[in-house]
Amino acid sequence: MRLSALLLPVLVATAQLAQAQQASPEQSGAAGQSNLDALATGAPAPLYLGRNDGVVGNPYVDARWLPGQLTTKNNTPLAVVPLKYDVFNHRILMRKHGTTDSLQLDDRYVTRFTLQVPAAGGMPARQRTFRRFTEAPLPNQSSDFVEVLHTGRYELLKHYVVHVRKAPAHTGYGVESKGAELEDKSEYFLRRPNAQLVPVKLTSKSILAAAPDLASALKSASPKTELEWTNALQLADPR
Repeated sequence: MRLSALLLPVLVATAQLAQAQQASPEQSGAAGQSNLDALATGAPAPLYLGRNDGVVGNPYVDARWLPGQLTTKNNTPLAVVPLKYDVFNHRILMRKHGTTDSLQLDDRYVTRFTLQVPAAGGMPARQRTFRRFTEAPLPNQSSDFVEVLHTGRYELLKHYVVHVRKAPAHTGYGVESKGAELEDKSEYFLRRPNAQLVPVKLTSKSILAAAPDLASALKSASPKTELEWTNALQLADPR
């Protein structure tokens, strides 16, 4: 895949973004695109190439380029462009419309972003929302993005974590293996109305221990999957 060789330098991007945010709140047309272009870091954005780089697995929240919208610190939504969130490298990638160029964004100014998932396989189209993990239990995680699976009095959050698991040094045939595999170690948290963050598993025992006041509303439900829990919480804990 061809990568952009003409990305904006970091200092120029910083100045342009600040100027664009002060100049206009409009996010359609040239103003929105100017704000978005100002987030290009000046660093190439090599895409993960699967087995070609010796690692097997998917580092992205979704491997597809999906229409996405970034929101900056001053609550300014930017123009919609194709986006990917690279969990392993902690970066947001953008593709300019009409090109195959991949640009890495300077996400220091980004507080949240959305991805528009098209309808497929009998599932309706939906919007996925991500925000900064500001209440993270570990300080080094606070700049990560978490997916907001449910928002009511409670919030169900998914913190994406990807680790590299190295293959054994030798296979069963005595041949040395240098491969490695990306392993999903994602975590779930329930944010209580008092802003307390509780790590949970997607089981009734864990969720109800963190949110006992939802017990009566959830007693007739038997959710097991992430989607089922999201739907159950939306019914038990509406906005």
